[in-house]
Amino acid sequence: MPTVNQIIRRRLLADVPDRVPDLDTLRRTERSPQFERLRMNRKIVGSIRYGRMGAPGKPQFDRVADMIRRLQKYAGDGNAEHLVDVANLAELEFVEGFRCVKATDDGEHTQEI
Repeated sequence: MPTVNQIIRRRLLADVPDRVPDLDTLRRTERSPQFERLRMNRKIVGSIRYGRMGAPGKPQFDRVADMIRRLQKYAGDGNAEHLVDVANLAELEFVEGFRCVKATDDGEHTQEI
């Protein structure tokens, strides 16, 4: 008799295409080393300007409004640097955010255009 876990796993995998790469392949392919390098460079400079990530007594910033502003700039000029900034601001908001309660899947997903 299959376990509950096996039943759930079969049901979840029923809609997955037959050729799903293994986890190690996905970890290698589903990332952008260039984007990660640009983000890290900016985080290093930002730690000098604004303080290290998670440092006690670090001032709070309205990162959400800044992310929105930078996304609007990206929509206007297409400069990918704005996306790097948004990603870093999102990470900082996740780690230090005064609004961030907990990470849960909100059920909203990106729509294909």
